[in-house]
Amino acid sequence: MRERRRLFVIGLLALALAGCRGWTSSQPPIHVNPSMDRQPKYRPQAESAFFYDGATMRVPVAGTVARGELREDRAFYEGKDAAGKDLVHSPVEATPEVLARGAERFRIYCAPCHDARGDGKGILAQQGLPTTSLHIDRLRAAEDGYVFEVMTNGRGLMPAYRWPIPPADRWAIIAHVRELQRQRQQEEGGSTP
Repeated sequence: MRERRRLFVIGLLALALAGCRGWTSSQPPIHVNPSMDRQPKYRPQAESAFFYDGATMRVPVAGTVARGELREDRAFYEGKDAAGKDLVHSPVEATPEVLARGAERFRIYCAPCHDARGDGKGILAQQGLPTTSLHIDRLRAAEDGYVFEVMTNGRGLMPAYRWPIPPADRWAIIAHVRELQRQRQQEEGGSTP
């Protein structure tokens, strides 16, 4: 019985200490391991007295490639074949999942200017700026690699989407655009490409 009571008191004391975070005080808290709270680090674009050029953001070492950044598949990452010509067809199969992803990304990045159906009647057109319809014959006949290149590097008023849209999503958007074009041609009674 005495042993039981002693274990109970020790357990109660352990619970009280485990939940105790201290008391209110105007003094800064005591940190047993301060390195977890005050970590020496640089913020992006901050100055550095340590590096000779004063920049905290470092340029990658020449000849190195970061993990996940080795882009050997030129067709997938550039939309070009081995000879450097635009790919005629996307290297990504237009599965239902790819089309769904493309529709979602299209709504985010493309529909504001080209509108949801790709007619070129989005925000820019409403402001009186020229916006291209995705249903003109020139774009219907364009190679998928050309469309990929325009999305990647921009053209005219269209900004470059190299950084905000990863290559897989660019190909998914192209699959969605081709689906929009196919549906429009069917509505018009034309043949599908």
